[in-house]
Amino acid sequence: MQRVVVVTGASSGIGFALCERLLQEDASLHLCLACRNMEKTNATRKKLLSYFPHADISIVQVDVGNVESVLNAAKEIKKRFQHIDYLYLNAGIMVNPRVSFSAFVRGLFSRRAVRMLTTAEGLMSQEDRVTPDGLQEVFETNIFGHFIMIRQLESLLCCLEKPSQLIWTSSINARRSNFSLDDYQHSQGKEAYSSSKYATDLASVALNSHFNKQGMYSSVVCPGVVMTNMTYEILPSFLWKLLLPIMWLVRLFTHTYTLSPFNGAEAQVWLFKHKPEMLDPLAKYHSCTSFFGKNFVDVRKMDIDEDLAEEFYKNLLELEKEVLARCGRPGLKQ
Repeated sequence: MQRVVVVTGASSGIGFALCERLLQEDASLHLCLACRNMEKTNATRKKLLSYFPHADISIVQVDVGNVESVLNAAKEIKKRFQHIDYLYLNAGIMVNPRVSFSAFVRGLFSRRAVRMLTTAEGLMSQEDRVTPDGLQEVFETNIFGHFIMIRQLESLLCCLEKPSQLIWTSSINARRSNFSLDDYQHSQGKEAYSSSKYATDLASVALNSHFNKQGMYSSVVCPGVVMTNMTYEILPSFLWKLLLPIMWLVRLFTHTYTLSPFNGAEAQVWLFKHKPEMLDPLAKYHSCTSFFGKNFVDVRKMDIDEDLAEEFYKNLLELEKEVLARCGRPGLKQ
């Protein structure tokens, strides 16, 4: 039977590389590109079809930073498919990233240099904003919109005879120190991206706790340090040209500098090849590239408090109820 794969944020970067690599693995699957910009998505579909002329590729419009758009997309997906085998929750944003050059220089000559270069710890801050839904934009786009999509597609994802897999794009920048249950949208902080990615890790753990017995499994991946449109926005282009040779050298000390979207998609493709019920629900799957360019996956335990994950899940359910009520949509069962 044809496997159905839905990928959010598929029109560029890691999302596009992932789609290309999935079709290399199985050209017979049905690939659904779930993206915001239809002009870019149609161009992506044409490009993929030029590589794989007989591929079965469809598109659906969705802005995961807009609840109404997510609800409409989920309705359309349910019309088209009876089951989803893989749902790649890949779309994400980092609003107005700022880099502290003084912190970079200090860190570069300290014992924490490798950690800083690997995780960007203490280097970046973001100025977030509020969406028309009344939510913090980074939180809504990176985590909550995807959570709403999962909830709306439960009937297509939960099947004991044919398990499905959620695969979240998290980050090595997901740090527990930047997440607070009292401010889980991170409206008071300056590291919204890090907070949202840690929230992603928490949501994945909680979803496994609630849905594994119903045939739905969740995993999180870290693509490593990848040069995408999001990354290039952080610094002026001339600085990236200066830094890229240094970044290649950093691979001598850490393998998380995957750099290319193709390499960054390694863990996502690795999970595609493995039965979800055999995976560790508390692990994060890291894409890695050696100094000589060999790709591999490093499986690491997440820094997760399962009780915190459950409390956060309850908060998501409450927020879902509030937002759906504002949209005039009936609430879902808890």
